[in-house]
Amino acid sequence: MPRTLVIKLTAGADEPERANQAFTVAATAVASGATVSLWLTGEAVWFAVPGRAESFDLPHAAPLADLLTAVLEGGQLTVCTQCAKRRALTESDLREGTRIAGSPAFTEEILTDNTQAIVY
Repeated sequence: MPRTLVIKLTAGADEPERANQAFTVAATAVASGATVSLWLTGEAVWFAVPGRAESFDLPHAAPLADLLTAVLEGGQLTVCTQCAKRRALTESDLREGTRIAGSPAFTEEILTDNTQAIVY
């Protein structure tokens, strides 16, 4: 049975290395065949808005837009409900395939057997 990796990113473009690390681990886990769920909270929710990942640049790192595409193609991308509301974002503002969900869904995911959770 494949393991599930749930990653919660709490940092946005204001903390570029931490943000890029979360996306890199998520995309690498997808490529490795793991079931991946990447949660964006706080300022990280902006990465789910089209064009935001493309404008992110961190020297010597894989392009965030490519990492995000890998996650969307092979995993699940979720934006925190409260974080989206505080920024007046709805699902129609986000990249296709992104869902908005809250702490009950996050808690259910991380308490599932054979799941590893990481917070960046």
